[in-house]
Amino acid sequence: MRIVAIGGGENGRPGTAYETGPFDREILSLTGKRDPAFLFIGLANPHADSYFETMRAIYRDRLGLTRLEHLTEADLRDPAVLADKFGRADILYVGGGNTLRLMTLLRRAGAVPLLDAARDRGAVLCGVSAGAICWCRYGNSDSRKFTSGSDQLIKVSGLGYLPVLLCPHYDAEPLRQTDLPRMMRRVHRIPAIALDNGTALEAVDGRWRILTSLPGAMARRCFWRTGSFQMEELPQDGGWRPLEELTAL
Repeated sequence: MRIVAIGGGENGRPGTAYETGPFDREILSLTGKRDPAFLFIGLANPHADSYFETMRAIYRDRLGLTRLEHLTEADLRDPAVLADKFGRADILYVGGGNTLRLMTLLRRAGAVPLLDAARDRGAVLCGVSAGAICWCRYGNSDSRKFTSGSDQLIKVSGLGYLPVLLCPHYDAEPLRQTDLPRMMRRVHRIPAIALDNGTALEAVDGRWRILTSLPGAMARRCFWRTGSFQMEELPQDGGWRPLEELTAL
C-alpha cells in the first residue's frame, strides 16, 4: 500500500503559490516509473475540469508525465470505462472539495472494489483534503458548506485503508481545532491525525512518516484518554516508523 495524504496547501492554480511541490515529487517517485499513468479524480469539486487543468500543469508541464486523464461523472455510469481508467492508473490523485459527495458517488458507482484492486497492485493513492480523507477510516469534513452553507463539521466515512480519522487544514481553519475534540469523543480505538496545510502523511507498506512543504507546518496525533483530549506532535525527521505506532492507542 502506498498512500500520500496531504493536509492542504496551494497547488499553483491561477493566482496562488505552488506549495505542494515536495509532495508531488514524492508521489511520482513512489511509482518507480519514469512516465507513470496519472488519473485525477475531481468528483468532490464542482469545477473538476479546471481543477484537472491545474493538475495537468503540475504533472505534465512540471514533472513531464505524458499519460494523464481524469474521471468524469459520465465515466461513473459506464462500468467498462470505469474499470479501464482505474485499471491502468499508476497514480490515483483525488482532489479536494465535498468529501461526502465524493464517497457517495464512488460507492454508488461500484468503484470501491476497483480502488481496492489499485491499492493491492501498488498504485500510489494520494490527494489533498477530501482526497486525503478518502483513504482513511473517517474524516473531519466541511461537506455541509457545499450543500447548505453550514459551517458544522461532520464525520465522513472513507475507504478505511488507514485506520485513522484525518483532519486536514488544521492550522488554517480554526473551527477544526475546536471541533476535533468534540468529534473524537465518539471515535474509539483509532486516533485522529491533524494535518496543517503544507504537511502530508505518507504510508508505504506498513510504515509511515510526515512530509512538509511549508515552514512551521506540523502534524499531530490526537485522542481521548482518561477524560482528557491528548495531542502529540508527530516527528518530522524523515524517518520511517511502523504504522502500528501511529494507529495504536
